[in-house]
Amino acid sequence: MKFNKLNTIILLGLFAIIGILIAQLLWTKKAFTLEEKKFSQTAHIALLEVVKNLYQGTSHELPSKNPIEKISNDYYIVNVENDFEPEILEFYLKSEFEKMGITTDFEYAMYNCQSDEMVYGNFVSLSDKAKAKAKVYFPKHKNLVYYFAVRFPKESSYILSSLQFWFVLSFALIVILVIYVYSIFTILQQKKYSELQRDFINNMTHEFKTPLSSILIASNYLNRQDTIKSDEKLEKYTEIIINQSNKLNHHIEKILNIAKSDNSPLDLDLKELSVVSIIENVVENIRLKYENATVHIHTEKDYGIKADEFHFTNIVYNLIDNSIKYCENKPEIHITISEENRNLKLEFSDNGIGISKKNLSFIFDKFYRIPSKKSNEVNGFGLGLYYVKKICTLHHWKINAKNNLENGITITLLIPLKS
Repeated sequence: MKFNKLNTIILLGLFAIIGILIAQLLWTKKAFTLEEKKFSQTAHIALLEVVKNLYQGTSHELPSKNPIEKISNDYYIVNVENDFEPEILEFYLKSEFEKMGITTDFEYAMYNCQSDEMVYGNFVSLSDKAKAKAKVYFPKHKNLVYYFAVRFPKESSYILSSLQFWFVLSFALIVILVIYVYSIFTILQQKKYSELQRDFINNMTHEFKTPLSSILIASNYLNRQDTIKSDEKLEKYTEIIINQSNKLNHHIEKILNIAKSDNSPLDLDLKELSVVSIIENVVENIRLKYENATVHIHTEKDYGIKADEFHFTNIVYNLIDNSIKYCENKPEIHITISEENRNLKLEFSDNGIGISKKNLSFIFDKFYRIPSKKSNEVNGFGLGLYYVKKICTLHHWKINAKNNLENGITITLLIPLKS
């Protein structure tokens, strides 16, 4: 696949989202570490207060050395160097943990010097939601006599619960990344199908050109024969073949031009043009083709614009031709030229069949043809107005369409004028 501007934007967008996601995950990990450290400090302070409470009313002094030691992430031992009752210990543990905002469940055990082992105390649920757990073995710590141990079995889940916002944000970024990747995949698939469609149309039209040229050459030669000229019916049929072949050739050329402009940008040959002169020339040619059509030009003066003469002529021709083809009565087109907010305003108003509101916004789309009885009668590929819109965009002009009050539509071109 050709590496172009679209692929560059896609890759930059993908790298940006992945980078943000990685940064978010790293920050989440860092936040978890900080929360874990904060919990450890809070538990340390709470256990220190428990030690102070246990020493109150006794003749013993507080240990000079820090009595609290963290054995693992969720396991602490506290050296009190003093005898104490389990009920009092539990009361102080619950009180101090609640004061410090530690609401996770915990369990404790005390060392019994007589049996030389840790005696399980109790499982305390501060959240009032957890069920009593089975007794957990507390390992004995050597060189200590009067001490107790505290374990927080749900410390990890407790810390994770405080990081809900971080996880929601990370999940949202993952969802955005998945949606982005899916969208890009869909766009690339559509692009691939569009390229296949364009290649098919190009190949098909090129294949049509050769036999069509042969038909035109043979038909023109046939039409010059005396035998054909002497027979009115044969001459009429030959002219039908030539006319229809020319019409088909015109459609094929239009498809090839559109396909060419899709593959590579059109080069505009910009020069000063007389708007009224070009419109009058187009109207004169239109009258030769449609004798019953009436075209009125309304303008106070001639205007000059800088544009590509060939493409501007085609724009005017396409708009008038469409107005005539999609009219069930005698075609009557009004072309109004005026100035509006430093823009040259060209209005092409007709008395045709009009367009429903739901279809009006699609008339400039490629290959779009309004589903109607008249559309079925008119030959075409839905490329005329697409071409008009494309040329207007290349010139940086604005184009829009609206329905008239009674019947028909008005297509308006806004062309910036020089200051």
